[in-house]
Amino acid sequence: MNWKAFGAMLARDAQVARRNIIQIVFQTFLQPLLFVFIFGRVMVGSGYMRPEYKSLLLPGIIAISMVFTGIWAVAMPLIAEFQWTREIEDRLLAPIDISWIAIEKVVAGMIQALLAGLVVLPLGWLLLRPGVDIRIHAPLEFIAMMLLVALFSACGGLALGCSMNQQHIGLMFSMILTPMIFFGCTYYPWSALGGFHILKWAVLVNPLVYASEGLRAALVPQFSHLSTVAILIVLSFFDILLLLVGLRQFENKAIS
Repeated sequence: MNWKAFGAMLARDAQVARRNIIQIVFQTFLQPLLFVFIFGRVMVGSGYMRPEYKSLLLPGIIAISMVFTGIWAVAMPLIAEFQWTREIEDRLLAPIDISWIAIEKVVAGMIQALLAGLVVLPLGWLLLRPGVDIRIHAPLEFIAMMLLVALFSACGGLALGCSMNQQHIGLMFSMILTPMIFFGCTYYPWSALGGFHILKWAVLVNPLVYASEGLRAALVPQFSHLSTVAILIVLSFFDILLLLVGLRQFENKAIS
């Protein structure tokens, strides 16, 4: 393993992110904060939703921000580099195993996802004040959830970016990411689906459910949520699965 080459590629991705910082900020924070404002301030302030909904909403918004950021940060550059800029060819010439080039993309995506979550958390809290009861009750649990969610987002971006063609980008958002959000327990807890017996169990195939419920368990444990142990196990499973799929797809694309 050539750590110098790995670090150089990571530094190059960081430089690209710094050059596009304004675009990244708008892509990462605008939509989540609009959701926080509309649902947390307008809907609660007008009396259509109970004040407690503010605390219930914020962990789901953090999950959305992290997942979208990680997927976008990994998938979109890969689609571009493989299909029209061909920049991936420069990386493939680096003195490093092909799989580590993909892992570097995952690490870069993880860092961006973590930064997104750590920024949206205080911004959302400030926007929803007063009345939002968010506290990090168990720091180790919070750190574990954040890392697993960030890894899931980056590995998902790797798998999607190496499986989708540029003409299918719109399909990726409309057929994969949008249903994932609405059925990912981001705006409501999993227990709210109690009256929808089939849907309640069907959504458990959606990894965003565990990201939302995991952050809810870490930040607002006073609300109903899935078992923390189950969340950690399932998120780890999805992380490993998506990483293996992404690595296989990356190697197939690189060789072809």
